[in-house]
Amino acid sequence: MGKQMCVGVVCLALALASAVRAQTGVNNAALKGDYAFSFTGMTTGDGVSSTPFAAVGRFTADGAGSLTNGELDSNGLGVSLGGVEKAVALAFTGTYSVGADNRGVMNLNIPGGGTLAFAMLANGNAKFVEIDASGNHGTVGSGIIEKVDTTAYNTGSVTGDYAFGVAGPDQSNNRTAIVGRFTANALGVISNGAADENMSGRFSTMNLFAGTYVVTDAATGRGTMNLPAVVGGSLPNLDFVFYVVNGGKLFAMDMDVVSSATPLLNGVVLQQQTPAIVGFTDLTLNGGMVVYLTGISGCVGGGLITGNGIGGLTITLDNGCGYGSTVDESGTYAVAPNGRVDLRRTYGGYAAAYLVSGNSAFLIIPDSAGGISAASGFGEPQAAGLLATVNNSSVQGRYVGSTMSPNSLYQTIFSGVFTADGASPTGTLTGTEDISAASGARLGAATTATYSSISSYPAAAPTEGRGSVSGTFGAAGNFPPDPYNFPGIIYVISPSKFIVLSSGNISGSGPVVYPILLIFEQ
Repeated sequence: MGKQMCVGVVCLALALASAVRAQTGVNNAALKGDYAFSFTGMTTGDGVSSTPFAAVGRFTADGAGSLTNGELDSNGLGVSLGGVEKAVALAFTGTYSVGADNRGVMNLNIPGGGTLAFAMLANGNAKFVEIDASGNHGTVGSGIIEKVDTTAYNTGSVTGDYAFGVAGPDQSNNRTAIVGRFTANALGVISNGAADENMSGRFSTMNLFAGTYVVTDAATGRGTMNLPAVVGGSLPNLDFVFYVVNGGKLFAMDMDVVSSATPLLNGVVLQQQTPAIVGFTDLTLNGGMVVYLTGISGCVGGGLITGNGIGGLTITLDNGCGYGSTVDESGTYAVAPNGRVDLRRTYGGYAAAYLVSGNSAFLIIPDSAGGISAASGFGEPQAAGLLATVNNSSVQGRYVGSTMSPNSLYQTIFSGVFTADGASPTGTLTGTEDISAASGARLGAATTATYSSISSYPAAAPTEGRGSVSGTFGAAGNFPPDPYNFPGIIYVISPSKFIVLSSGNISGSGPVVYPILLIFEQ
């Protein structure tokens, strides 16, 4: 789906080599049915500078290695896909092979080529990276593949209250992030919209907007959505294409020509579980919410926000922008009936959030508040009952791990399968990674990390589920060419899901490694 710069026999050789290295298709039945996907990445011609690229789409997998009914839309800068940058409802077929460890390779039959390495989750979904770049030319990035409900392929299924989060760079790689909410009436009209935007450091709020949407293809679940000047007029009308995952979830991407005024926004729309009659209240934020954020230039962040149900917060936030810092303090919050949350730290700092359900929300931070440029992300409820028992054994079993929302060539981008032993005082996480790099993909790279102290840290702070991790994630990645052992922070969401924040190294001393945000799911 990316901007592969190879042609003819070179592309064919790359695809065949990838398929062989991904093992045989002994588990092809693991990928069967109808799927939607979303991809975030970047394209380079020299391995140093890059331009944005994104794609959304769908396909049908037959469980035997063939893809049919494929369709994708892409947007970005540069020349790709047979000489054109933007693909609109591009039909495709393809093949795939899933190996014994549930890692696989997928080849999309599209102009310019599209070769993906993916790892299967237990629920039949998958995480993937694009692996067809070489010689510091091509597209790198990561994405997700999810099973769809084809009965929701109609405008009437998109109904009720929704929250959303989209983000991406413009033509100069300046980042914009928008989070918000709206009400869809099942007839194609959007009302009661609200949103907060950080456009390259300029933060603004819009309390009311309207728009339109329609599912244009009942066979593919493709639709379009128009949001007119949604945030204070700082952006022009935004024209999104989306693919239906189900009535409660859409993968959405802005299809406007990428420029300084129209960044390449990509993200997800989720149905809000709005309480009847009174709407959301302070009581909706009552318990632990693990948050994870990405910003420009490889900045990442994560932490635990705990609401008490009556407007009080405790906050632990780790900032991994190459130097690393930890905030432990209290704060306050106020929840509006539409789900917008005003979050404030006692000693300064502000964030906005839009609730999806209890302790689940899209978040955005002004630059001055978090130190993570144009940062946005998501928060998930920490599993009920986890706080009393959380320790190293909370991370145990088989996981699929991947880099979330990469935005720099200096980040290591990969997906893979991992096994955690849950041992104390030090647990071991071993895995096999498929790495997306402009210099050329590395498939089947072995990696090992250790983790410890998954408990309350420091003891006075309510940060249960936080621990330390160190290892060689991204071994043999693009930057540096040799394995680099980095320290990081782990936050446990539940026994089946956790995040890892690497600290990276952008100080100018030693190899350049930008921080990354990793998501691990069983």
